[in-house]
Amino acid sequence: MLYRIIKKIGIVFLIGFIFIQLVSSSWFLKHFYPITHKELIIENCAVYQIDAYLVLALIKAESRFNSNAYSRSGARGLMQIMPETGKWISEKMNFKSFTTDKLYEPSYNIPMGIWYIAYLYKNFDGNTVEVLAAYNAGESKVRGWLDKGVWTGKLKDIKDIPYKETRDYVERVMFNYQVYKRIYEENSKGIVGVSCCF
Repeated sequence: MLYRIIKKIGIVFLIGFIFIQLVSSSWFLKHFYPITHKELIIENCAVYQIDAYLVLALIKAESRFNSNAYSRSGARGLMQIMPETGKWISEKMNFKSFTTDKLYEPSYNIPMGIWYIAYLYKNFDGNTVEVLAAYNAGESKVRGWLDKGVWTGKLKDIKDIPYKETRDYVERVMFNYQVYKRIYEENSKGIVGVSCCF
């Protein structure tokens, strides 16, 4: 009788161990953390010197890789760009004939989103946490929080960000970023077959 109980407990532990190994494996996680539009992301990240894993993490948080994503606030596409922001970015990037519908096109949306991340990096002195907060809440809001001392701009003080949505967003993107790095950097050559820039 005792032997049967021990045997059942052993089987349960073995199944649990196998399950944990499976769900934490790169093979399994890659289904939930895919790389889509790889060439487009790599090309534009190289131009603007932005970490491709961060872009993938942001796209996962913003649209879950749905190029037709549309938010309640009106943001569109993979990187969830607002029409007004998209128009402004298109002018800065010298894109001709901006239309809101173009924000649904990955070949338009991804370069614009990466350009905007690079722009935010310049304006927030390379602070990734501030950049992500600004991408979500807006540059002027985050600048106000920093100038008034409401938030230090550090991840450890994220609880001080006034907007819960922005706090959750920054944490989610940073979590996604760590997962992307873990599962794709197991191969030391990263997602592009070379170790630089990623």
